[in-house]
Amino acid sequence: MAGSSLPISPTKLLRPPDTLICRKSICFDSNFNSKLRFRFKVQFLSGSGVHVILNRSGFGKNQVWRSRSDVKSESYEASKLVPGSFKLKERSGVDVAAREEDGDEFVDNAVQWWDEFPKRWTIVVLCFSAFLLCNMDRVNMSIAILPMSSEFHWNSTTVGLIQSSFFWGYLLTQIAGGIWADTVGGKRVLAFGVIWWSIATALTPIAAKLGLPFLLIVRAFMGIGEGVAMPAMNNLLSKWVPVAERSRSLALVYSGMYLGSVTGLAFSPILIHLYGWPSVFFSFGSLGTVWAALWMNKAYSSPLEDPELRPEEKKLIFQNRVSEEPVKSIPWGLIMSKAPVWALITCHFCHNWGTFILLTWMPTYYNQVLGFNLTESGLFCVLPWLTMAFSANLGGWIADTLVSKGLSVTIVRKVMQSIGFLGPAFFLSQLSHVDTPAMAVVCMACSQGSDAFSQSGLYSNHQDIAPRYSGVLLGLSNTAGVLAGVFGTAATGYILQHGNSIVP
Repeated sequence: MAGSSLPISPTKLLRPPDTLICRKSICFDSNFNSKLRFRFKVQFLSGSGVHVILNRSGFGKNQVWRSRSDVKSESYEASKLVPGSFKLKERSGVDVAAREEDGDEFVDNAVQWWDEFPKRWTIVVLCFSAFLLCNMDRVNMSIAILPMSSEFHWNSTTVGLIQSSFFWGYLLTQIAGGIWADTVGGKRVLAFGVIWWSIATALTPIAAKLGLPFLLIVRAFMGIGEGVAMPAMNNLLSKWVPVAERSRSLALVYSGMYLGSVTGLAFSPILIHLYGWPSVFFSFGSLGTVWAALWMNKAYSSPLEDPELRPEEKKLIFQNRVSEEPVKSIPWGLIMSKAPVWALITCHFCHNWGTFILLTWMPTYYNQVLGFNLTESGLFCVLPWLTMAFSANLGGWIADTLVSKGLSVTIVRKVMQSIGFLGPAFFLSQLSHVDTPAMAVVCMACSQGSDAFSQSGLYSNHQDIAPRYSGVLLGLSNTAGVLAGVFGTAATGYILQHGNSIVP
């Protein structure tokens, strides 16, 4: 197509939301010798950019045109195949969608609904799905351990050792994952974690058949991958999510863990019954490759790195934000000298002591104490985690609402965490008094449901008190939490085997 460029020179200074709408002949089609008329619209955005919107008719499918405009000594250029809407890309890298005039209203044909979806919530949803896979791959062992222990003749102490071996690797990468995420970015760290633990999950059946030492090593390797996930996620959300949305975003991500437990506990018995216990590890482990492909294509470590982030969303994210300078060194002395940091570490240890014991031993409790079979154990384990998923998002909504109404963030965190501690303490204490399996399941569900309020308590507090070092801080506190999992899980197995000799 032969044609000439269109110089756009507005006759007056326009300010948002003022616009200039014109119709003008741009060029002639050399093939058909017919004049093409365009409607164009000029909008000034943010005081410096220009938004040029063209609508045309009569173009052939494969014809190409080019338009150029010079405004305030800054040039902007776009080129695209027609027909169809197109995007202009400013020199700064911000995409502005083409629009088509429809009467008095302009209708956006270039931007689909998924492009309009807030990018920060795309990051949150992807983190949610990563944590869904995280707990699917973690809890499958708590179901598969029942047929595995029968096949390999493991006693309760050996089962407790296998369950706790996951935490050996999990412990090693908490602080390292936080440092790595704060310095190189959460995107790479989380991608590494998911791929690593997915491979370890798929290798679990092979390791188990080779022998107990190989199984312990593979489970520890799986813990290495999952150990970097929480610090990386915390780093990402501290950069992407505004304070007013912090509790809701964290609650949604952590509800992915609970729903992962639901999915793992619900499908593991079915897969074991149909295809044998190795199928659980092979199928769950393969899902990590699908997630990794989406993550590497859609995610960025920071809003500053995302070329497709809309200006209005970037402005919202960067309100009340701390410096975006890259973290080059960690002020360990300053961090460790603060009382709130030690309160957070202690809180995390206490929280995980109960959570990890329930995570790993709940199916065994249902099977051996309440008398449920393998399928029933998996299905009844689902209820507490469903309750947690609901309660976590409810607590996040309540916490963000209270903060938005002006209540102190500190008070909100303390109230949420008090519910997260006192609720489980009460309901778990009732297990020694119940006399029916149904009441035991209800107590477990209520315990886990109230525990989920901790997502708006201690888990949100890392970003409150140290947003630039949130990955490191979560690594520190979660290290204490992992120690609780290591000792608590192993001690539970020992008590179950030797309980008669140590309990009067």
